[in-house]
Amino acid sequence: MSRFMLKQRWFSLGDSYAVRDAANEEVLRIRGKVFSIGHQLAVQDMSGSELALIDQKLLHWGPTYEIWRHGRLAAVVKKAVFTLLHCTFTVDVPGPDDLIAEGNFWENEYTFRRRGQRVASVSREYFTWTDTYGIDVPHGEDPILIIASAVVIDLCCHGDQR
Repeated sequence: MSRFMLKQRWFSLGDSYAVRDAANEEVLRIRGKVFSIGHQLAVQDMSGSELALIDQKLLHWGPTYEIWRHGRLAAVVKKAVFTLLHCTFTVDVPGPDDLIAEGNFWENEYTFRRRGQRVASVSREYFTWTDTYGIDVPHGEDPILIIASAVVIDLCCHGDQR
C-alpha cells in the first residue's frame, strides 16, 4: 500500500497542490494554469516533467473532467448529477476497468471501487488551513490516476469555497 498526502497550496495563482509520500517527501506537484477556460492542471514530477493533464470540459451535463497521460485520454471523471445523500463520481477509463468514487454527505471521505472491490481511499484531514487529503493506493493500482481523480473531486466539491 502506498500512502500519499494531497495538500492544496495556500498562496498560488490558480489551483495548486503538493503531493507527499509516506516519508513526507514531495513527490508530485499539481499546478493549475492561470489563463485557461475552465480548470486545467498539470501533474508534474519533481523535475517538472508532465505526468498527466487534468482538463475540465465545459458545456456538459454535470461537472466533467478529462485526464490525459502521454497525449492519450486516460480517464473521464464525471460527477453524478442526481444523488441524494452522497456524491458519486465515475472514473471512466478505456476498457473494462472503470472506477466508482463514493463519498459521504459532507464530501470528506471517498472510496474508489472497481466492480464492487475497494481500490483506494481518500480521507480529508481536519484542522488544516487548506484542503488536505490522505490517499491510500494499493500496489498494482495507478497512483497518478487516483491522485488526479481526487483533485477533480476536490475541485467539484470544494472549488466554489476558494
